[in-house]
Amino acid sequence: MSESPQPPTNEVQNLSIDGDKAENGRPATPSSTSFNEQFKAFAKFGDPKSDGKQITLSNSDKWMKQAKVIDGKKITTTDTGIYFKKLKSLKVGIVDYKKFLEDLAKNKKVDLEEIKTKLTNCGTPGHHGVGKVQNTSTVDRLTDTSKFTGTHKQRFDESGKGKGIAGRKELPDTSGYVSGYQNKDTYDKKE
Repeated sequence: MSESPQPPTNEVQNLSIDGDKAENGRPATPSSTSFNEQFKAFAKFGDPKSDGKQITLSNSDKWMKQAKVIDGKKITTTDTGIYFKKLKSLKVGIVDYKKFLEDLAKNKKVDLEEIKTKLTNCGTPGHHGVGKVQNTSTVDRLTDTSKFTGTHKQRFDESGKGKGIAGRKELPDTSGYVSGYQNKDTYDKKE
């Protein structure tokens, strides 16, 4: 028996830019973002006028913090500032940025490919890790209206709710008869 020849497949091999690899060590798949795409996204982050071709030190630090490259121990924002300023430019393109990463990795004795992998796989730019503000005993003490004294005590009712402008200013009472009150209707009828 002879086997029928297989038709040629038109599959495109997974290509990566500059050796970018996914976490498992294989080449990045087309569905994952590449280092260059991440560079462009973080270069644009927070600057609507940016075309994504050049990145600032501030955006680079945001990217590195999100990717956990800057950990405060091995690599700090001071380190990134020093090596970024060696490029003598406020904004750098991707070629210079890769030189910056190489210089940083060499001097801090960190694997360059590990840094690139972390930067590639950190996700889209955003505000990550912003959590709920915790109430502390100090905040509770300062906002407890039952402990207020003097004029501040007058600004709140018994339940602790603010009275608004009535708690800050003494407003005249125009609700009833006061000295000097004249009923306008009675004067109109005397005519």
